[in-house]
Amino acid sequence: MSIEVSHLSKLYGNQKALNNISFKINKGEIVGFLGPNGAGKSTMMKILTTYIEATEGDAKVNDFDVRTNAREVQKRVGYLPEHNPLYLDMYVKEYLGFNADVYHVHKERISEVIALTGLTPEAHKKIGQLSKGYRQRVGLANALLHDPEVLILDEPTTGLDPNQLVEIRQLIKSLGTKKTVFLSTHIMQEVEAICDRVIIINNGEIVADKKLTELKADQKQIVEVEFDYRVEDVLLNRLKHVQSVKNTHDFIYELTFSTKEDMRPYVFDFAHDNGLKILQLNQKNKNLESLFRELTA
Repeated sequence: MSIEVSHLSKLYGNQKALNNISFKINKGEIVGFLGPNGAGKSTMMKILTTYIEATEGDAKVNDFDVRTNAREVQKRVGYLPEHNPLYLDMYVKEYLGFNADVYHVHKERISEVIALTGLTPEAHKKIGQLSKGYRQRVGLANALLHDPEVLILDEPTTGLDPNQLVEIRQLIKSLGTKKTVFLSTHIMQEVEAICDRVIIINNGEIVADKKLTELKADQKQIVEVEFDYRVEDVLLNRLKHVQSVKNTHDFIYELTFSTKEDMRPYVFDFAHDNGLKILQLNQKNKNLESLFRELTA
């Protein structure tokens, strides 16, 4: 087991940032850690990387307890924090060389991580001269420097342009074939593009923990229909398999069904039988973003 968290809580004064959290991550998994701002994502990552201690509960990385074997955990974890701390007056190679000495790794590794993270064109510059996107790459290169078994990445693609996003996502995906990756992000497309599994946290508690394939299989069917006048909800609630009816705008309704069967023909027939005129009818299945909003509202 790469990461194991058991009944973990963290208090800041009277505020409970994490409340009785438990989860496990197997070797080779890429897990997306999602939640609104203030949900406890960064706190969880700081505990796993030994920056702070939990108030209650236990956490292990590669079977080493983060509290009693912090140094062993640090050897095995590569960490990119949300606010990437860099020495802006240092050159890229100089900064990575400084950290290579800390990690006791060969200097050849510096060139490897520079190439791996696409830093080659900017490697001769001072970090302070780099764009935010390239500074993120420096942080990622530093996290990879000692070739850790576990990568913990807090918002790793912050500040990247669309082309850089694709490159870094591909890099993280490829790293996930050999390493365990635990990453937080607000970009749902990123989770769908990279991750095998998603853990959603809200108000310090886990509200979902599933494989991405399972989440997609669980998604309910949504049909969006526009009539030529206002229709009472009570009438639309007579549709079979309908779970909820929501008037989203003027005469447009969002109908959520508890079946994967295409319900558009039934909606059409129902409208005809009840003298309703349909102006448009679309299927709009739930995606990860709508599920996230539902669970964290």
